[in-house]
Amino acid sequence: MKILLAIDGSKSSLNAAKYVAKMAKNSRSPTVVTLVNVHDDVGLGHVKQFVAKSVVDDYLRELSEKELKGAQKVLDVARVKHNMAIRRGHIADEIMALANKDKVDLIVMGTKGRSGFLDILMGSVAQRISGSAKQPVLLIK
Repeated sequence: MKILLAIDGSKSSLNAAKYVAKMAKNSRSPTVVTLVNVHDDVGLGHVKQFVAKSVVDDYLRELSEKELKGAQKVLDVARVKHNMAIRRGHIADEIMALANKDKVDLIVMGTKGRSGFLDILMGSVAQRISGSAKQPVLLIK
């Protein structure tokens, strides 16, 4: 089974990693997990005119590595085979593009359970992915 595990550094994404580790340990078929971390760099447009592109790239890579570290540790302890992908762009689009490219069987991600007026206006990444992904999506609190 191929699982795409979206990690954003939140407690719920770490819970998703723990759930995937248990799922993989109990699975009878080999499981490969791809950890993905995506940063939307649109907000850095103003910074890019004053700071070298390499500085922005290094910053986002370091931030992604920091956010992925907890999930990596969970999967390492559980001895679950995994790899990592770091992306930049629209978060939901990048996750779905990677899921389709790698032909994953399942997308797993945490959700903070955000609700209210802002959710109606913007929608959350979890809602966008669960509403438009071709694959099953498992959301973990």
